[in-house]
Amino acid sequence: MGILREDVVLISPAEKAGDPTVISVNCPDKTGLGCDLCRIILLFGLSITRGDGKWCYIVLWVDGKTNTRWDLLEKRLLEVCPSYFSTSGIDYYRPVNQQPRQLDVFLLKFWCSCDRKGLLHDITRVLFDLELTIKRVKVSTTPDGKVMDLFFITDSRELLHTNERRGQTILHLKTALGDVLVSCEIESAGLEITACSQGTLFLPSTINEDMFSLELPARHPGGLLASNPISVTVDNTLSPSHTLIQILCQDHKGLIYDTMRTLKDYNIQVSYGRFFAKRKGGCELDLFIVQADGKKIVDRNKQNALCYRLRMELWRPLRVAVASRGPDTELLVANPVELSSRGRPLVFHDITLALKNLNTHIFSVEIGRHMIRDREWEVYRILLDEGDSCRVPRNKIEEGVRKMLMGWE
Repeated sequence: MGILREDVVLISPAEKAGDPTVISVNCPDKTGLGCDLCRIILLFGLSITRGDGKWCYIVLWVDGKTNTRWDLLEKRLLEVCPSYFSTSGIDYYRPVNQQPRQLDVFLLKFWCSCDRKGLLHDITRVLFDLELTIKRVKVSTTPDGKVMDLFFITDSRELLHTNERRGQTILHLKTALGDVLVSCEIESAGLEITACSQGTLFLPSTINEDMFSLELPARHPGGLLASNPISVTVDNTLSPSHTLIQILCQDHKGLIYDTMRTLKDYNIQVSYGRFFAKRKGGCELDLFIVQADGKKIVDRNKQNALCYRLRMELWRPLRVAVASRGPDTELLVANPVELSSRGRPLVFHDITLALKNLNTHIFSVEIGRHMIRDREWEVYRILLDEGDSCRVPRNKIEEGVRKMLMGWE
């Protein structure tokens, strides 16, 4: 007998204001399950304050929002649980990095009569609320101040091919943008159109060296490592069959996701885990893990490599830089892509929100994926308005965007 669908995910609302919401997941285990669950929770903008899990039973305490759609969250969590696909047990243990089924890509294009601060974030927010995922963006501003936006999107509900769903999307955009919106169209994006949407193939060599380094510097300018110490240790004495990974570090948005995606990419399974976030911003994470063969990690080189990778991913899960692009100022943000080809949720949403808060205008945007040093990265290249970028110091832009992405704002 398989687990009945209604027993797989249970969400217990907070009893009073300030209390966390408790999410319980009870399903057959699979390598990468924790990563998939944490990615969805991050996508919904929730913060995990405490976690406990053993094999097929996971409990997460999350700080919710008044507008959180809990019924939709439950549905999305169910979709990544093995029992949701099958109750026979045959499909429970699919390959950890199996590519997700490709959704149809659609082109959303519209003209706006004028640009304004926060316009792009308002559009991004509408698409997020409608469960439309942005794959690529081409934003440009004409000399007379008009805006032409091309969004290449997929629909989590798989309904964007219908007139009803397209009409709903256009109506929400018109409501959010008002008279600024001149025209809006949605069409299927064929292979030729999608190919034309590819961003710049090459990145500046200086950016490649600094942004995509996989090395932990001995000393970082400004003492960042000293102010944000990260401890990752291995212990094989506490369990006869599992390796214990203990992590002590400063909390940030998506911390557990960053940990779990790293382990998933290494094809490591978490049998038991415990997470606790302290009030002062620190956190503790204990994970009992095994390799793909079901055995503990005894090879010293493998232990060191895993600890080093975890430290690097938790120290700098996203890369942020502000550089010159000719006479203009360009903001670059990059995040690693999972081996399963999934990117990090809400990055573009947080970038546009940070720039909106900084009163900084966006002139153009390119989003693309690049293979750099044998690793795939999702890169956001945002050309800032010259007038605005002159008023806001570059270090303030970089700091503001990084804090928003890390949840430190």
